Amino acid sequence: MHTRDFNWTLIRSFLAALEHGSLMGAARALGIHQPTVGRHIDELEAQLGVSLFERTGRGLLPSPHALRLAEPARAMASAADQLSRQASGSQAQERGSVRISATQPVACVLLPPLLARMREALPHIQVELVVNNAVSNLLKREADIALRMVRPDQGSLVSKRVGQVTLGTYAHRDYLRRRGTPRTPADLLAHDIVGEDRQDAIRRASAAQGLPLAPEAFALRTDDLMAYLAAVEAGMGLGFLAHYVARRHPDLVAVLPQLPLPALPVWLVVHREIRSNPRIRATWDFLSAALPPALA
Repeated sequence: MHTRDFNWTLIRSFLAALEHGSLMGAARALGIHQPTVGRHIDELEAQLGVSLFERTGRGLLPSPHALRLAEPARAMASAADQLSRQASGSQAQERGSVRISATQPVACVLLPPLLARMREALPHIQVELVVNNAVSNLLKREADIALRMVRPDQGSLVSKRVGQVTLGTYAHRDYLRRRGTPRTPADLLAHDIVGEDRQDAIRRASAAQGLPLAPEAFALRTDDLMAYLAAVEAGMGLGFLAHYVARRHPDLVAVLPQLPLPALPVWLVVHREIRSNPRIRATWDFLSAALPPALA
């Protein structure tokens, strides 16, 4: 007999028969039919090439071979139980809290419906949502998982590009009634703009298009993305918003569709050392599948 041919599932029937002394008692303990236990014993005897039991009118009498095999068989059963407990334990560890970091628009608009679905799929996981426009430091474990618009370059972080955010130029319809609707990119120079404070991506992008914006062109500057949205919605000027955010505000009107605004990649990021944690892995897998590839 080759070890690779051994059927390990027969051990349960052997041990039950040894313990209960009859095929009927073993079948009752295992919750299977008596003939099935008999076939298991016959097959095990054939594989081992020895007789394990003597069938008598009073039940099964274990042979010396059976008694010698009892201890290693019990060790095998114990190992199988331990394996099962560890597998169950891994499933049980899919519970607890997972700390997710995201920018304000992502946390306030994109994530809530996804997290509601995740709650149904993974009811034992609680989410701690860190709403911050700054890049949370996963290396310092300020978050377990982060959604970023910039790919991290630290080797200890694992990142996966899960989509992209497309942007547009928007203004409140009241602002457009007062100031007119821009028709060409050059018209931006005659309009108020809601811009960034410490960031200068808007000014750099405008300058690259040959449209340098003077400081006085900005009616308001802020790096707080929700304040930025509120300023555009209040009619303070033209703003550059993610389409998926602007669509939720019916009074915002898209203008200058020909203006080339680069899409922002969306990266799902986790620290390599904790990626295998069951609850973090389950959250990562869910978000990877649930996040739409294009947020247009």
